[in-house]
Amino acid sequence: MKAPLAERIRPKTIDDMVGQRHLLAPGMALRAIIESGELPNLVFYGPSGVGKTTLAAIIAAKTNRKFHKLNGTTASTADIKAIVAELDTFAAPNGVLLYLDEIQYFNKKQQQTLLDFIERGEITLIASTTENPYFYIHNAILSRSTVFEFKSVTAEEIIPAVERAFRFLETERGVTIRADELAVRHIAISCGGDVRKAMNACELCVLSTVAEDGVLTVTAEKAKELTQKSSMKYDKDGDEHYDILSAFQKSMRGSDPNAALHYLARLLEAGDLPSAMRRLMVCACEDVGLAYPMIIPIVKAACDAALMVGLPEARIPLADAVVLVCNSPKSNSAYLAYDAAAADLRKGKSGPIPRQLQNKHYDGEDNAHKGQFYLYPHDFPHHYTPQQYLPDVLKDTVYYVPQENKTEQAAKAYWDAIKSKP
Repeated sequence: MKAPLAERIRPKTIDDMVGQRHLLAPGMALRAIIESGELPNLVFYGPSGVGKTTLAAIIAAKTNRKFHKLNGTTASTADIKAIVAELDTFAAPNGVLLYLDEIQYFNKKQQQTLLDFIERGEITLIASTTENPYFYIHNAILSRSTVFEFKSVTAEEIIPAVERAFRFLETERGVTIRADELAVRHIAISCGGDVRKAMNACELCVLSTVAEDGVLTVTAEKAKELTQKSSMKYDKDGDEHYDILSAFQKSMRGSDPNAALHYLARLLEAGDLPSAMRRLMVCACEDVGLAYPMIIPIVKAACDAALMVGLPEARIPLADAVVLVCNSPKSNSAYLAYDAAAADLRKGKSGPIPRQLQNKHYDGEDNAHKGQFYLYPHDFPHHYTPQQYLPDVLKDTVYYVPQENKTEQAAKAYWDAIKSKP
């Protein structure tokens, strides 16, 4: 069975790699470490298909070490011990470089076992993860490693790799391959920064196209047909999921409808309707809030409509709601006021509820000052009369501060006028 094209065409040198110039350009830190010949333990953090495995193999070859690759989803402690057993043998005369892919799937005990071998210098570790290493990797391993973040490869950087892939397939298959410039560009753009995905798309285009007169022509239409939705990176349990949700809410809070609609589309195209609606409702309450209070039932109605019609039509009411949230005035005054009140409560500032607010209408014989003493506001002009509502320990504390928007300033002006009257 033939290996995937991404494996058959894997670069052999750093200069053959595409992307990661912030790490691998001449003079950059990671490249300098590799070229020094003295290799520390490393952690590669970043999305799939951006060169982490490729670089680990290149490092092993450049440092003349035996290269072993394990995957955290399937490897065991026994696998690591078997690798260590090769030390000081003809199989690994210059030591072992262990590349542990998806290290986040190793549990704490497995990572601790790995740590023992690292500390003794028996193996050099290059671990990779698509998740935040500071959340998923044992602190003891992190403290003995240097973390480098890999980034999605840009479309412009992927174009040369796509062209190289077609040349490789042309030689391998013994047929002339002509790939439209638009096809090459579309593959580079649609792979979402994943070089492996771009290589797979190139091979699919060739496999699904019939040669005519010894020439195989890859058209833009064929490329589009085989790369539908391929640019979307979305894992509902991973960093990408929370990054999109964060960007979605921050774009609405920042009043940028174009960005907010982009992230809404990424959520809905991945079928994640619940997350989109939840963040939309949170943003309406937290970030628009009292600047335009009616937005809350409006957004709720849009979410109800989205649930009623389902996808793909759900995009219509949700797009309306997202643009409305973006274009609305913003206020987080109620949100800040609640957090301040909760902070006092956590500090132990509460105290007894004032007598006039308690839900009882009689006094015991031991109470010398009997009576509820509650003043019913509706019995007074403007339905207001001063009285103490906060416990004594918090008397005169101010949590809510109106912000500079029409709605809150109108309410402030109204109550300032009422409360200033004798």
